[in-house]
Amino acid sequence: MRRSDRPQWQARTRGSGGRPRVIVVGAGISGLATGCYAQMSGMETRVFEKHVLPGGCCTAWARDGYVFDYTIEWLIGTAPGNEAHQIWRELGALDGKSIRNFDVFNTVVDEDGRTVSFYNDPDRLERHLVGLSPADARPIRSFCRDLRRFGGLDLFPFLKPMPLLTVREKARLARKVVPALNLFRRTAGTQMETFAARFEDPFLRRALPFIFFQDHEVFPLLPYLFNMAGAQRLNTGFPQGGSLGLARSIEERYTGLGGRIDYRARVERILVEDGRAIGVELRGGERHYADQVVAACDGATTVARLLDGQHSSPRVDRLFDSLVEREDLLYPGVVSVFVGFDGDVAPDAPHSTTYLLSDADSALLPGVLQNSVVVQLRSRFSDGLAPPGKSVIHCTYFSDYDSWKTLRHTDRRAYRARKQVVGEFMRKFLDRHHPGIAERIEVLDVATPVTTERYTGNRRGSILAWKSFTDADDVVQKLIDKDRLRLPGVEGLWLAGQWFTGGGLIRVASGGRFVAQYMCRELGLEFRAWESSGAQPWHPGKLGELPQLDQTMR
Repeated sequence: MRRSDRPQWQARTRGSGGRPRVIVVGAGISGLATGCYAQMSGMETRVFEKHVLPGGCCTAWARDGYVFDYTIEWLIGTAPGNEAHQIWRELGALDGKSIRNFDVFNTVVDEDGRTVSFYNDPDRLERHLVGLSPADARPIRSFCRDLRRFGGLDLFPFLKPMPLLTVREKARLARKVVPALNLFRRTAGTQMETFAARFEDPFLRRALPFIFFQDHEVFPLLPYLFNMAGAQRLNTGFPQGGSLGLARSIEERYTGLGGRIDYRARVERILVEDGRAIGVELRGGERHYADQVVAACDGATTVARLLDGQHSSPRVDRLFDSLVEREDLLYPGVVSVFVGFDGDVAPDAPHSTTYLLSDADSALLPGVLQNSVVVQLRSRFSDGLAPPGKSVIHCTYFSDYDSWKTLRHTDRRAYRARKQVVGEFMRKFLDRHHPGIAERIEVLDVATPVTTERYTGNRRGSILAWKSFTDADDVVQKLIDKDRLRLPGVEGLWLAGQWFTGGGLIRVASGGRFVAQYMCRELGLEFRAWESSGAQPWHPGKLGELPQLDQTMR
């Protein structure tokens, strides 16, 4: 839509009896979720998005008939009977979709070809690991015993923030939590690195932290057990359509509820007068006014640019003045290499494999942080990602950001050449593990942490923002529970998205629900939510028109 054709919200105040107007900055999952719940609760909302697609990092792009799905590796809440699933149903995210589940969470292979498969079934996992290292039977049985215990737990409250729970709801939650409190404390208090150090077998000692594809370093045992137990219950599957498919489904739900998204509409400023957010100014000077404004975009951008550095709070200051400078608190960016090729690999090849690299290989791979590469056979996750008779592989690794950023800023030609080095490494590496694939490769596409930063605005190209189980996580939780996702001193302004509610798709979707609930409480509205009734089968055509990107654009 041309800017001149865009309807204006020019009135600074709504008419008597009109619905509260809400502007949401950013059409990522958090922004779309906020919009959906606000619409269900009787508000009139509008989302401004600078790009042409919804989803933020939850996106995809296309080249030569291949679809490169960027983000989702597993999605919490794909099975019925839990709060996460209820949220996805309310947002229409799973409407008409099949779910792909895998028996193995991840496979890890070392430089010598030794392999371990991390089965979701604790009995099968225990037999497999003990078979690999009988000397480590004791810690193996301890891990699998806890995995069985987590299999019956669903304790994470995604539907309502703690301050809004009723006495009865708090009592119900306590009845669920108290019996598992010791299990939670013990597994949350034991770092995976510390637990892995108990193993005598050097390969298992190295492999355990890579259950989640890359080593998350600061993670304790708890998230490993929680997610693997979820996978056993089929609650961490892969939804048909992948990342952009998820975003498109929520977009469809939002517009079906009467919401409006303006694409190619870059917000330059959040307008604040007399201590109240009153609207936004777009690039070019166009202004739109509303009763409430929700910032659902990059956190540092919100504070420094959209608010001109004029409005903050002690907790937000701590996040973006001090903690954001600590790289150990941010998830690293990733280098992604998508490979489209004719045919397929062996049918028994694992769907996801982390390869532990030799020193020689690591020296050849630009910016690699953990001497490891994740290789996922993405065509086996969902249909529609490759033309008939062809396949897609997605290779990723945690990568240094500064070297990529500096090179792109100072020497674009050298930056592109470095990406070509990554691509050629992956071509040869894949051919080593899947002989003959190199000559069948038709498309090879490389994206860096700088790519992510440029297209989403996420600081340092971090997809998940703050690392969980760190000082930053504690500040974020207080921002939710104490500040209620507000900036004290600025009325009508709300904070959403991974930088304010924590990373991971269910947490940002849940955060959008929280914002709508807090907003309803302030406006005196009844919060309302119901499951989508959409039943039309999902198909690849629902992805819509995708950007056709080439390597020179990134």
